[in-house]
Amino acid sequence: MYKIGGRIKMFREERGFSQKEFAEAIGQSNTTVSNWERGLTRPDVDMLVKICEVLAVAADDILDIQITSGNITEHEKKVVLAYRKKAKFQEAIDTLLGLGNDA
Repeated sequence: MYKIGGRIKMFREERGFSQKEFAEAIGQSNTTVSNWERGLTRPDVDMLVKICEVLAVAADDILDIQITSGNITEHEKKVVLAYRKKAKFQEAIDTLLGLGNDA
């Protein structure tokens, strides 16, 4: 059973998409999304890119990859993870930090 589906479902629901709306947004059938979310199948890499775009989430979050770099503090890890979870605020934060569109 694949665990990625539960994370897709969590982010889909956080973003306010019904399963049907999400399926339409990524060009897949409702059945396909349902199978992912139930852990029966998983999306391929190309579809993962589309999922991340539509849900405005990093692939690391969908795949549940943890930050492991030794040169980042615990506080910095928390900031990065909070930033990733708050898609609505990312543009404002980027502007505040002077990161521009290529951040």
